[in-house]
Formats: sequence, C-alpha cells, structure tokens
Amino acid sequence: MLAEKLIPHIDTVLRTLFAPATTSRPYPDAGMEEGELSEEEKRHALGLMRVNHVGEVCAQALYQGQALTARTQENREALQHAAYEEVEHLAWTEKRVKELGGRTSLLNPVWYAGSLAIGIGAGLLGDKWNLGFLEETENQVTRHLEEHLEGLPEKDGKSRAIVAQMRLDEMKHAEMAHDFGAAKLPVPVKEMMQLTSKIMTTISYRI
Repeated sequence: MLAEKLIPHIDTVLRTLFAPATTSRPYPDAGMEEGELSEEEKRHALGLMRVNHVGEVCAQALYQGQALTARTQENREALQHAAYEEVEHLAWTEKRVKELGGRTSLLNPVWYAGSLAIGIGAGLLGDKWNLGFLEETENQVTRHLEEHLEGLPEKDGKSRAIVAQMRLDEMKHAEMAHDFGAAKLPVPVKEMMQLTSKIMTTISYRI
C-alpha cells in the first residue's frame, strides 16, 4: 500500500531530474528569431536561464513535498495543479538553456533534495503555514524574474518572452495560495528564504 502511494512521487523525481520536460502550452518564444548576442551577452543569458531552470527543479520538489503533507484534498489538488504549470516552465527553460549552448545545473539533484525536505517540513506545520510558505516563495520568485527581465540582454527576445510568461504564472500561484488562506510568515523566515535563494542563485549561475 505504501509502495503504491510512493510510486507517483518516485516517478516525479525521476522525470524532473533525468527526463526531458514537456509542455502542453506553446513555448512563449515560439516563432521568434534568435537575437544577435555577443559571447558575453550569451554567457550572461545562459547563466540566468540556468538559474531559472534550477528554480523550476526546486519548485517541483517543493510542491511535491507540500502535497505529500497537505491536510486537505482541496489544498493537495491546488498544489498539484501549480506543479503541473511548473513542469511547463521546466521545459521552457531547459530548451532555452540548450539553445544558448549550455547545460542545466550539475547540482540539480542536490537542489531537488533540499527543496523536497523544505516542502515536507512546511507541510507538516499545517496547511495555512504550508500555503504561507508557498505564497512567499512565489512572491520571491516573481521578484527574481523581474530582476532577470531587467538583466537579460535587450536583443534576447526569446529568453525575455519565457521569463515574462513565467512571471505571470508565478504571480497567479501566489494569489492562489493567498486565496486558500495562506498565513503570513514571520520576517526572520522570509529573510532566511531570501538568503537560501541567494546562495542557490549564485552557485547555479555558474555550475
């Protein structure tokens, strides 16, 4: 019985880390021409899109952990729906990283394991704190994506289109968590989340 419950979660881990992600929605940059980027601009865009891909790997793990420990079916289904959209983000960013001539982070299994543990921990605190953690995570991700839109080369319209659509989706996820009754997290918790995100971002930009 336990094994049957774990099979879908094991499948999620394997698909996230080792299989190409798929999307049911069109790629936001579909039909756009590749911009003429200098080598420096291309490296910078690649670094930012690798960071965004890592963020989506972490999102899969967070949502998985939170869904595992959600108290109600309604919250569990909401988390699973958001996770589905994050899979699309995973596909978009993975494709863009490859187009820019790079690879995804070598540390993705580490990021996944850490985020899964955090998601499980948040869920064990209860649904309102689980949703509060989700809302704050999405708010911070939205701010990161806004910074990336400012930092991406102007001529890199393809990356900018992807990030812009991701930003809109993340904002919706934060609103969903808020509407479901998310608790407001204490400031020290928010600051710790920001510090953790900064460490992950700095490392995954390069590795």
